[in-house]
Amino acid sequence: MISIRSFWGALPREGRWLLSTVAIQTLGRGLTLPFTIIYLHEVRGFDLGLSGALMSLIAIVGLIVTGPGGTLIDRFGARKILLVGLAAMIAGCTLLAFATHPAVAAVGLILIGVNFGVSWPGFNALIAAVVKGDLRQQYFGVNFALVNLGIGVGGIIGGFYVDVDSPETFTVIFLVDAISCLIPAALLLGPLRHVRTQSVPDHGAPPVGGYREILRQPAVLWLTLLTFLAMFIGYGQMEAGFPAYARQVAEVSTQVIGFAFAVNTVVIVLLQFTVLRLITGKRRTRVMWVMALVWAASWLILGAAGLLPDSLAAAIGVLAFMGVFAFGETLLQPTVPAIYNDLASDHNRGRYNAINSAAFQGGAIAGPIAAGLLLDQGLDAVYIGVMVVGCLGIGVLSTALERRIPASANGVPTPESVSG
Repeated sequence: MISIRSFWGALPREGRWLLSTVAIQTLGRGLTLPFTIIYLHEVRGFDLGLSGALMSLIAIVGLIVTGPGGTLIDRFGARKILLVGLAAMIAGCTLLAFATHPAVAAVGLILIGVNFGVSWPGFNALIAAVVKGDLRQQYFGVNFALVNLGIGVGGIIGGFYVDVDSPETFTVIFLVDAISCLIPAALLLGPLRHVRTQSVPDHGAPPVGGYREILRQPAVLWLTLLTFLAMFIGYGQMEAGFPAYARQVAEVSTQVIGFAFAVNTVVIVLLQFTVLRLITGKRRTRVMWVMALVWAASWLILGAAGLLPDSLAAAIGVLAFMGVFAFGETLLQPTVPAIYNDLASDHNRGRYNAINSAAFQGGAIAGPIAAGLLLDQGLDAVYIGVMVVGCLGIGVLSTALERRIPASANGVPTPESVSG
């Protein structure tokens, strides 16, 4: 059994530095994330279609950059690549703060996308280099809870502060987002400057394979398919499918949707450490099956809310959906990154995490497209059905993965880990 005190005490000094600043770093992102498209459309006056296209640049550029970013992380180390990404983020947020022309906004969003493309594999590689063994899974879970806490608090503060009739309020939040990037930059240049993610060159060792060789491994291929489907069913619906269904089908107010996202953050923050205690030592593929069933239940709850539109029951259903969905997230986030990093070595950790990031971003791009097509055609029941079947597909992929993954990467205690 683990506790917060024992977990913190087991962390190395570098791990404590990384974890202690997560919520502060992500607060700046929370200030801007929910309001960027509102800023582009209502404050700067860009057409709504153009604003949406500009927003998509972040995910598209992030997906393009992820592959080369993983290779560069393995070659030069995560620290250097992360510093480049943070510099791009600072420049992008600063440009966006004063973007009165779509071209300026596009450059800013492209720079933000560059950071997104390298930050996921970079920070995951950094975490894996600092935290070892079973502690790594626990770290990924706690880190996820703190990220949500920072973004959630930032979103609440931003919601009270910004005013579409006062463009300077949006300028301020984007500049704060840029300034918040100085915190991880200071860590990388200071306490974490000696952390090395790339392996020491060994000229006698066989050459390290690239992405093609990594993806030929059955465990990696099944894990990547699982990650893509989980993102398609899960996070790919959070900014498009879920709010669209809640508004058009369940007919709840925007305030209810806002409260639903708050429920999501609260559940994750409150439950993550308890969930970590329950899943430690359990097969991660079995945990993914539980997560799949939890998510399937959440989508059925949302579907039921759609049967009682514009009612108190619909509002309760929307809030309950987000609470149950968040519980599933607490099962997903500690397990998948831990599997990728337990399969990887120091020679290719950046590329493994880049594959994880690419699968995530691919699902996050495809999810809204599918949701838009189904809901625009009035296929509400089909939409819910696709989500539920997709959740069960995650469970099937988990079973296939379990047959191909080493026990050590599946969270099963080995004699070495027990004795260590």
